[in-house]
Amino acid sequence: MSGSPVAERRAGPPTRRRGSKLESALLQAAWDELTEVGYAALTMEGVAVRANTSRAVLYRRWPNRPELLVAALRHHTAMAPLDLPDTGSLRGDVLALLRHMSERVGEVAGVLSFLIADYFQEAGLPPAVLRERAIAGTPHSETMAEILGRAIARGEINAERVSPRIATVAVDLVRHDLIMTQAPVPDETLLEIVDKIFLPLVGAA
Repeated sequence: MSGSPVAERRAGPPTRRRGSKLESALLQAAWDELTEVGYAALTMEGVAVRANTSRAVLYRRWPNRPELLVAALRHHTAMAPLDLPDTGSLRGDVLALLRHMSERVGEVAGVLSFLIADYFQEAGLPPAVLRERAIAGTPHSETMAEILGRAIARGEINAERVSPRIATVAVDLVRHDLIMTQAPVPDETLLEIVDKIFLPLVGAA
């Protein structure tokens, strides 16, 4: 008598891992399971088997499936290589960063659309919370700070014009569009954000 698909692919004894290495392996297993079997068929047991660990290890970190998958989405997005753009100008650097952000975070939009209804039912939280938690917290604000530092060093802008809120306004606006539309931001919108909002605020020519 054949067992369940999860039982059939059960691995050997649990692998000994700790701390961030263990958490990264668990989140990668959750993402791989999601992309292979889909949200409806995904179980905590299946993720545990894929990660070669136990369900108890998962439940100690994430109390349910929605919480695990939100963490996996954030992990997947944050793991994307972020090559710091250096185009020689503030405008070019910021556009390159926003385009990368839009394309990369936009990849999870399709997954989010499938998660929303079930997330609401299981976690009791509105769809906006899922979108915000899955997309927020990416490293783009830190990258923007480095881009601004280079522009100040080149003499393109005056550091006194760059308040903390102004420094992140372009990234915040793109993130807002990604959360609201669940799709990559059109390039004309990115150009408008940079040329009509961000550059005038920092006093760039």
